[in-house]
Amino acid sequence: MEMKESVTIPAARDTVWRSLNDPDVLRRCIPGCEELEQDSPTELAAKVTLKVGPIKARFAGEVALSEIVPPESYVLSGEGKGGVAGFARGSANVRLEEVSEAETVLHYDAKADVGGKIAQLGARMLDKTARKLAKSFFDEFAAVVTEANT
Repeated sequence: MEMKESVTIPAARDTVWRSLNDPDVLRRCIPGCEELEQDSPTELAAKVTLKVGPIKARFAGEVALSEIVPPESYVLSGEGKGGVAGFARGSANVRLEEVSEAETVLHYDAKADVGGKIAQLGARMLDKTARKLAKSFFDEFAAVVTEANT
C-alpha cells in the first residue's frame, strides 16, 4: 500500500518541525493512540488501538527516525504488532516546504505492508482505512499546530 499526499499547515516551518518531533503533540494527533514514549531522540514506542473493518486490535510498536535534516525532512520507519489481528510495518519520507513565514506544506510519501487477519480484509478496505487515518492525523495535527501558534 502506498500513499503520497501534501498538507498545508498555517505555521512557520520551524514550528511544524518542532511539533512533528514533539511526542505530546503526536500523542494527541495519532488516531487511537493510548501511549507514546520517546525512548531516544530518534526512537519512539507506541500503543495504538485501531478498528479496520470488523477487526479491532491494540498494536504495540516502535518508530525510528533517520536521514534527519532539520527543519526540512526525515524518514520515519516502524512496525506494530497486533497479536492475532496481525502486523503493520512501513516507512514514510516526510518533507517540509516553507511557503511563507506563516505557511508550510508537509509532503509525505508512505509505504506500508500488513499481515495476518488484517491483510485478509483486502486492499481496497485497507487503503480506504489508511487514507482515513492519515487524514484524521493531519487534520488534528494542523489544528494543534495552529492553536499553539496563535
